[in-house]
This record gives sequence, structure tokens and C-alpha cells, in this order.
Amino acid sequence: MLPFKYLVSVVSLFVCSAIASEVNIINVPQDQHSHFTRDDYLNELLSKALIRADYSAEINLVPVHPHQQRNLMALDGNSLDLYWSMSSPERESLAIAIKIPLFKGYIGKRALLTNTKNVDKFKGITSVEQLSMLIAVQGHDWPDMRILVNNGLSVRPLSNLNSMFALTSQGRIDYFPRSFIEVNSELMDLKDKNLVIVPDLYISYPTGLYYFVSKNKPELAQAIEKGLKIMQKNGEFDALFYEYFATELNSLPYTKGKTIELKLDNPYF
Repeated sequence: MLPFKYLVSVVSLFVCSAIASEVNIINVPQDQHSHFTRDDYLNELLSKALIRADYSAEINLVPVHPHQQRNLMALDGNSLDLYWSMSSPERESLAIAIKIPLFKGYIGKRALLTNTKNVDKFKGITSVEQLSMLIAVQGHDWPDMRILVNNGLSVRPLSNLNSMFALTSQGRIDYFPRSFIEVNSELMDLKDKNLVIVPDLYISYPTGLYYFVSKNKPELAQAIEKGLKIMQKNGEFDALFYEYFATELNSLPYTKGKTIELKLDNPYF
């Protein structure tokens, strides 16, 4: 794995093609939260895809607002050219969605984060109906919010990520669904001894996290799609994904043959 610090300078990273003569400026998001593995992966994947497509680019990192919908709306302006997000019909209407799941579907597999004292609440749960008796928390503008509600789960919407973790840690919320590729990194960053992953139980739903590109940059969308497809074909896509996430996936507290997967419908995907 190439360390991200070698890919990105303070404000930009250069993706150069030997045959390209023109450099394109691409404004991409820099989330204002703790730095996680997923950010390194998404940036490295983007840079490699552009190289494979022979698309010469200077990638400019732009601090973004934590509200996801606001970032996608910015793709119609001059501040951002690209953003990554979970898909929804509304989001696909705002920008060009490159429909290649960047996390290979694992963004829809959700570990249940809870307070250590609440773990016993989940014992014996084998159905979505039983889980609906407990209260989850989700971002008010996240596509996940509608998915969970549509499946009859009880959900409290919030706008602040830190508050979601805090309420879960305090036991005021029963659980906080986090994706398989995020949850361990978040726990390491939070260092909160009250938080734990519910063992042998998780929820899942079909979805994808995509690169979204401004409608004003169709040539950029074409280049990224071309590069990603080349990487899928030559095995580079899978290799990079597992280089970043194999350890996280293998360290989840799920026992083979004993773990219960509660499958949810996603009518929006």
C-alpha cells in the first residue's frame, strides 16, 4: 500500500500521463473529520484510475461541509468537481454517478455499535421485527436513514456525527449501524471504552458508494469510469481494496456458523 502522504501534498496531488500535454484541475473533498483508512483508499483509487485512463490531472483538496447533500449540491457550482457518496435517486439526479461500487458492496453491511452495557439487549434477536424494538441513530440526510425506516426500524435522525457516537456511548441510543469498512477505524480513533460491536449480529442492504462527478465535467466522469474498469479487469481494483481492508474485515466479531445477518430491502437502489 502506498502511504497517502506520498500521494498528496498539502493542497494537491499530481497524476501525470506520459502522453498527456494538458493538466486538468480537479477539486475533490477533504472531509473535516479524523483521518481514516477509507479516505486514503478513495484518493489512491481515484489517482490510479486517472492514470489508467491516461487523464492528466492536478487534484486539489477542498475542505467540505459535513452534510453530505450540501457537498453534492456543490457539484453544480465551482467549488467541487467530484464527491464520493452512497447512492440514492436524489443524489444521482444532482451529479453523474459512476456506478462502480467503490467498496464492493461492504458499505451496505453494517455492524451494530452499542454501549457495552446494552450488548445483552441483542441476545436472541433473529429478525428485523425484533430489532425494531430497539432505537438506532443515523444522519438525517443519509440514504441509510430512509432504508432503515422503510424496513420498519426505529431510528432517531441527527445531523452531527460526534453526537451520534456520544449518545450511543452514553446508552441513550441502543445502536449505531456502521459499515464493515469503517467501524474498526472509528473505534480506534474514538478510544471510547463504552463502545463495542455487537457480536454475531449485523444488518445488510444492497447499495453502493460511488464517485459522483459534476454534470459540467462529463469527460472527467468518462475517464474515471474507464480507469476503474481497466483496474477491475486487470485485478488491480480488488488488490487495492483488500490491501486496505482485509485486516478490518477479518477482525470483526462474527463467528462462522453462528452469526445472524438481518437483510433489509432497499427500494431506492
